[in-house]
Amino acid sequence: MAALEDEFTLSSGVLSAGPDGLLGVEQSNKTDQFLVTDRGRTVVLYKVSDQKPLGSWSVKQGQLITCSAVCNFQTGEYVVVHDNKVLRIWNNEDVNLDKVFKATLSAEVHKIHSVRGTEPVLLFKEGAVRGLEALLAEPQQEIEAVLSDGEVIRWTKLFMVFRHPVLIFITEKHGNYFVYVHMVNSHTLSKYTLLRGQEEKSVIQSFTASVDRKFISVMSLSSDGCVYETLIPVYPTDPEENQRVVSSLLLRAVVSGSAPSGVALTVLDRDHVAVLGSPLSASKECLSVWNIKFQTLQTSKELPQGTSGQLWYYGENLLMLHGQSLTVIPYKCEVSSLAGALGKLKHSHDPGIQVMPPFVNWEASQGDGLGSQHAEQPRRILRRRKIEVSSQPAVPPSKQLLTTIMKDSEKHIEMELRKFLAVKTPDFHAIVGDLVTGLLGRCQVEPSFCPRNCLVQLIQTHVLSYSLCPGLMEMAVKKTDVQLLQLCLQRFPDIPESVTCACLKIFLSIGDDSLHQAEIDMESVFDYGDSVQGDNVAAPVDVLQNGFSPEGDTCLSCCQEVPAKPQDAAAATPTCPVTPQRAALLNAILHSGYSEAFLLPHLKDIPAQHITCSENATMTLPGIHPPTLNQILDWICLLLDANFTVVVMIPEAKRLLISLYKFVKSQISVYSELNKIEVSFRELQKLNQEKNNRGLYSIEVLELF
Repeated sequence: MAALEDEFTLSSGVLSAGPDGLLGVEQSNKTDQFLVTDRGRTVVLYKVSDQKPLGSWSVKQGQLITCSAVCNFQTGEYVVVHDNKVLRIWNNEDVNLDKVFKATLSAEVHKIHSVRGTEPVLLFKEGAVRGLEALLAEPQQEIEAVLSDGEVIRWTKLFMVFRHPVLIFITEKHGNYFVYVHMVNSHTLSKYTLLRGQEEKSVIQSFTASVDRKFISVMSLSSDGCVYETLIPVYPTDPEENQRVVSSLLLRAVVSGSAPSGVALTVLDRDHVAVLGSPLSASKECLSVWNIKFQTLQTSKELPQGTSGQLWYYGENLLMLHGQSLTVIPYKCEVSSLAGALGKLKHSHDPGIQVMPPFVNWEASQGDGLGSQHAEQPRRILRRRKIEVSSQPAVPPSKQLLTTIMKDSEKHIEMELRKFLAVKTPDFHAIVGDLVTGLLGRCQVEPSFCPRNCLVQLIQTHVLSYSLCPGLMEMAVKKTDVQLLQLCLQRFPDIPESVTCACLKIFLSIGDDSLHQAEIDMESVFDYGDSVQGDNVAAPVDVLQNGFSPEGDTCLSCCQEVPAKPQDAAAATPTCPVTPQRAALLNAILHSGYSEAFLLPHLKDIPAQHITCSENATMTLPGIHPPTLNQILDWICLLLDANFTVVVMIPEAKRLLISLYKFVKSQISVYSELNKIEVSFRELQKLNQEKNNRGLYSIEVLELF
């Protein structure tokens, strides 16, 4: 159970926050004191318990503080950067910042970080990291550029992991996000490309993170109002390689995506996050606390005067700008439980009812009136159990995950699976197959259990194949899960022709409404709309392709048609006969491998109305990986071979068959003419070979008959 207590004002009108809020709020060497840096020239030290400032320092007129001030917990001094490169260090006794220690650095500083247990760490705008002592020893040392051109730091945080400082910062370039993990002591830098899933079209507005012994949990709040989580290993398997990590949905619709002054997200503990922004059902900004373990809203508080979209959390205090005042809201949280998350936790008992503890504390039973003989035996049993448990070997993570799959919820399984996939073990390839088998086995036992996100993650490892988990595509076909089928077609190299044909039937028959709701990979047709739509469509131009003109009267008289009614230019423009979603699914079929002998019998089961296609379909295919012309022609030939008798009888196919007949006849004519001049080409080759025996200059006349 979480609760927000009554707020109180720490400062009112003292700071010049500006439209973008404050530069930062950092903790001092005492738990109830904070350094507040505005976007002008001032740093103020506040004491929360007394609700008053203890000191204030400013740079001189014309200078501008560019990094929030921090406390050096090892010395008790304060550190700040103004004008991007000028470093200042002072203590409580100093009055004028112009007279304190000064060092001019060789590169611009993005942020100063300081946590207990290590010296302050400076992150430069180009991505380099330096400790404070190293910079003080040589302020003008060369600072390398880590980031690429156009890459900008969006968020950064310093953690202590096993008493070692770890700096994480997130950058953005052209809408793509990258996560850097810098081990400060060992100077090891790891880079991760953040692959965004269903939030790909939204804009990330706020980041926060927490860390445990193995993983860094990066949470992001996107413009769609949802919170997403990405797990990053603290110790990567290959630090030199640019690795990829995928985000997954953590909380849905916690704030409105159109907040007027921005939103903020911060981690409170392992089960709770605080969100600052406008809820979907209200226009006023609120501070809300969510339980991410049970997906419930714990408490919220309206902020009618508005905020700057900034939120800081230290100890048990949440700090923010409410209107023009720096406001503190104390926060209390109990151990996360289902009853507490649902607001049904009882904090008091009926005095007339005696509540008995469910277990007896045998370790303290001698002084509680229990006989020593009766207490001694359970104590020996308890110790023996502890020894037996401690002597058992540790359960491998793969076995633990398999156990989790058999009994836990889908959300918990997905979280544990992401942790497992982040660290690849030597037996990774064999374990992935066992995990899919376990998930499918539970699906058969529990029809309501459908771990779709887990299966997608496992397919994307590029480890699975159809022969390793044949039940996966069978289940997807049964449930008409087109996303899973598309992924399997893209990843599995050994899909039987019968399954490929079953996928084709589903892709052709499923309704457009169902396709719009499905999460389909549109990479193969990503610019489909641009290639087939337009306000001004140019009139088609007649072009001869290999001597073939579709309007030419080269067909037999029996194949001639009555001239069609004139249509506008837009109607005559070649377009795709299906929607982009269906086109992406069919492209997966065209890319799949097959054997003609095994595929032909299954193609005979395709309904007649699905065999014909648009006569004016364009061959200029959009997308990153469109099917080749040879792949399309191969499938056309296969469909005609398998269903020619049926196609001949369909009235809708008459126009298509006539066009194919004309095209093939014209190509035969072209090839016949090429065969006639083949002899002449051979003679030219012989003449070219004899040129070496001639002089530097000659005139030759060649006659072709």
